[in-house]
Amino acid sequence: MIAIPPEHGMNTRLGAELALMAAFGDDDIRAGVRAAAAASWKTHRLDWLEQQHLAARTAELFDEGWRQFVEPDWSRRRAVLERDIMYRAGLLAAYGWKHAVESMKQRSVWVGDNAIRFSNQHWPDRIIDEGLIFVPRTTTGGWWTCERAPRYALVYCAYGPHAEPTAPDLDGTDALSTLLGPGRSRIARQLQTPATSTQLAHTLGQSLGTVSSHLAVLRDAGTIVGTRVGRSVTYRLSEQGHQLLQLLGECSH
Repeated sequence: MIAIPPEHGMNTRLGAELALMAAFGDDDIRAGVRAAAAASWKTHRLDWLEQQHLAARTAELFDEGWRQFVEPDWSRRRAVLERDIMYRAGLLAAYGWKHAVESMKQRSVWVGDNAIRFSNQHWPDRIIDEGLIFVPRTTTGGWWTCERAPRYALVYCAYGPHAEPTAPDLDGTDALSTLLGPGRSRIARQLQTPATSTQLAHTLGQSLGTVSSHLAVLRDAGTIVGTRVGRSVTYRLSEQGHQLLQLLGECSH
């Protein structure tokens, strides 16, 4: 594989990953890419594998892509990823692994007592004792990937990107915006997935002070509740808040 599943969760640093990637030899890169292409359901051109210094050049490309397309928006993306992790942890605690896994990816299905099917293709089963890394991403799509044991990972679309405001929310003419105000209605919609005030500020592109003010009003009204986890307070819709959004046809899940 060209990209390597992260080892250290949310503490993974891009520089460390790129250094590890750049250290691969050309033969290793070619073997890994060809094996991945052989297992793919699409046809891929592989003539570029005949070039030299593949690992270093790929690491440079990833670094350039980070600086141009990801870093300027990283605060919002990180907030989305953090919220997704909290959301999946909640699903796991409430419903178990089956529901948590099947909600990540369309083709992912929990089979029997302890197996996950990642696609409809017929390949030999892999018995994994080392565990599986779950990697959310801030764009659509996802895949299952492995480099070498214990580097198995399921890459899936984070839940957060699908909670973007709709057009009626932006002009404040929908029922929820009329009732709560445009700013507070956006936060109420967002809190169908739990979030901290900082995560909301990054996701919505608002100041922390503005978000905190809206949260205080919603909390006083009983629409949301807050739970302290470490140094942060995580907010979510209360039962009353869920009923309000359901009454207005706003609930997304």
